Amino acid sequence: MFAERSSPLFPAYGRTRAIEQWREAAQLVWTRWDAFQEAAPEARQWTFAAYVAALDAESAAAATVANLAIANAA
Repeated sequence: MFAERSSPLFPAYGRTRAIEQWREAAQLVWTRWDAFQEAAPEARQWTFAAYVAALDAESAAAATVANLAIANAA
């Protein structure tokens, strides 16, 4: 993923978009977790892998939000 930076003209836009992406990623984590819990035994391996991938995406989105907060504070 590319790190988004806020522009000088619209400083809040980059942070707002990053938070939206994080929220979407966090929602996907819950969706994938629910799918894993409801999966048939033969599908659990794949649904768990999808859940872990969603966790990775959520972690990356959270890091982007944190990096923007640090960059804006500097």
